[in-house]
Formats: sequence, structure tokens, C-alpha cells
Amino acid sequence: MLKNKLKDYHLILASGSPRRHQFFKDMELDFEVRIKSVDEIYPTDLKGAEISDYLAKLKAEVFKLELKPKDILITSDTVVWYNNESLAKAIDSEEAESMLKKMSGEWHQVITSVCFTTNERQIIQHSITEVKFKELSIEEIRHYIKEYQPFDKAGAYGIQEWLGLIGIEQIKGSYTNVVGLPTQLVYETLSKLVT
Repeated sequence: MLKNKLKDYHLILASGSPRRHQFFKDMELDFEVRIKSVDEIYPTDLKGAEISDYLAKLKAEVFKLELKPKDILITSDTVVWYNNESLAKAIDSEEAESMLKKMSGEWHQVITSVCFTTNERQIIQHSITEVKFKELSIEEIRHYIKEYQPFDKAGAYGIQEWLGLIGIEQIKGSYTNVVGLPTQLVYETLSKLVT
């Protein structure tokens, strides 16, 4: 059991996401939340998983000097990749509507990178899930944006919310990855890290 293997370690989750917090609780892992703000700027030539890998690592850099020997820091970043373009968090309703119109009736990728950092090493893993929306009506898109204000989510939607429930036709890969954390990958990587 991973919980037993980790009893001498201190897990630090550097994320303000309530969804990621809940996943760690549901995996029965003890952890501390520690948050530092980082300017999420990346080189413009990066694509897909390169972006989320870079940002997950960048988020770890600000903690490096304060890690103790038994600390394991976990940072992550999620990118929605559509038509060779990264769809980040929407700044307003207009941008959210534009993103959801683009993805309507189409496949896109949700990529979450997770960076595991200790005093001695750093491992970066990522998971890619393919997601297909049905043809979304403008009424559905506007209702979702008005009622759910999805401005804290890459691609301007949450799969666990109303739009995900009524609008997603197919998914290939990890469901939890689309919510914001590839839990099985995190569990396996932590298991290997402490053996």
C-alpha cells in the first residue's frame, strides 16, 4: 500500500485546485497544500505536452530551496490542445464562447503533466486524453458559461460539470486526467519513487 510506503515522507501538493485536493484525499494520501504564484509563461515554440511539462517544472522551481530531505513536491499543469493550439484559461465569457465553439463537434486533447521533485531528483510525467464534443448549440454554450463561469479551467470547461455531462460523446484515455490529475499515473510514479 502506497499510504504505508509514504509514512516517513511528507507530500506537498502545490495546487489550489479543489479537484486535485479531492483526488489526493480519495487516493488516501496525506498531504500538505503549499501554493506560490508563478507567471505561467513558456517559450512560444513549445507544443502540446511540451507546454504542460515546462509549466509543471516551472511551478516546482520556486520551492526548490525549501525542500527538506523527506519532502516530495508535486506540481502540475493541464493544457487543452486543439488544432495545433493551446487553449488556456478563458479571460472572459467571449473568449470562453470562442473556445467552446471551436471544439464543438471535434476531438481535442487534454494533457496534464505532473512533476515530482525531491532534494535528489525530479521526474516529469504526462498523460494525454482524447475528448470529443458533440455539436454544441450556442444556447448550450452560453447557458454553461453563464451558470458555471468556467474561467479557472483550461479550454473553458470542466468534464465533471453540466457541459461535460451533456456534451461529451467519446473519451479515449484517463477520465481523471481531464478533471485535472491522472491519478493512476500519480499513484504509480509515487510508488516507484519511494521503493
